[in-house]
Amino acid sequence: MRSELVYKAGLKIENRFLLAATAMRAAKRLHIDSTRTEDTVNRVFSEVGNGTPVHGELPEVTPPPAMDVLLITPAA
Repeated sequence: MRSELVYKAGLKIENRFLLAATAMRAAKRLHIDSTRTEDTVNRVFSEVGNGTPVHGELPEVTPPPAMDVLLITPAA
């Protein structure tokens, strides 16, 4: 069941790292101590998958800096 929720949420937020970070933050804020954590996470994924509006903006995804060409010196 959760895999279906994750799949639907992945259609809304295609970046997997951003989806995981968003789900963790939302679960941390929405969790109530008297409920199971699994239920809170399922609720988060279902709300993201349904496109429920969120108060706030997603962070901008920036590409990693370019790596310089590696210089390999032959062994003498």
